Amino acid sequence: MAGVAKLCDGNILTKSNKIVNLADKTYKRKIIGLYFSAHWCGPCRSFTPLLSELYQAFRKEKNIEIIFISHDQDEKSFHDYFMSMPWLALNFKDRKKKEELAKTLHVTQIPKLVLLDGDSGEVICTNAVDQILYLDPEGNNFPWRSKH
Repeated sequence: MAGVAKLCDGNILTKSNKIVNLADKTYKRKIIGLYFSAHWCGPCRSFTPLLSELYQAFRKEKNIEIIFISHDQDEKSFHDYFMSMPWLALNFKDRKKKEELAKTLHVTQIPKLVLLDGDSGEVICTNAVDQILYLDPEGNNFPWRSKH
């Protein structure tokens, strides 16, 4: 998984603060969703439970992993919000990486869910929030593909 592993620089954490090695075979051939969100964002707080349901249903069947990229202003807010999520997160302390990812992936508003090919790091879908909310709520056409 050189693609997403390289993109995230090894700063991905579990809830118990353990570093996740995205290059590990566990993450091979996965679709990786980078979820840009924040606790203070009303639309994010409404969307997160929907995403969580879809993730729980499709995690194994559709081979997806999600990484929370926090736009929170402080670590406590990040931590409290992250604890409500069933996936991984970019270390809150790595604000530079958060900014770099947001810029590279053209994140101008949240919530934003960008799907990547885990092995190559190639962007597959830039409008996954719309797919979940309006276009394919059951995930029948997952992984969604955006025209770039």
